Amino acid sequence: MATKTQVVLFDDLTGEPANTTVRFALDQTEYEIDLSHENAAEMRDGLSRYVDTARRVTGGRRSAPPAKLPYTGYDPAAVRAWAAGQGIEVNARGRIKADVVEKFRAAGN
Repeated sequence: MATKTQVVLFDDLTGEPANTTVRFALDQTEYEIDLSHENAAEMRDGLSRYVDTARRVTGGRRSAPPAKLPYTGYDPAAVRAWAAGQGIEVNARGRIKADVVEKFRAAGN
């Protein structure tokens, strides 16, 4: 047996059926409100005085800078290249086993 789920929007102001969800932000807080076409138009008309004179902000928030990885004291690419030349199997990504790094250093690298 099939099941059908239906989402019905109701105007948050009047409780009547809504046609649209309006998103807006004020003082760094974002909001959503479900409105009929009439109430959405009324809201936009009321805000138009401010929107028409405001500066539009593009882009999003800046993300935090990427975390710096700890200094390992060796170049992983150089260790991998050396290991490949020695016939030592090393994964192309991820941590390199300590014994491989020790052999790399013992070889004068």
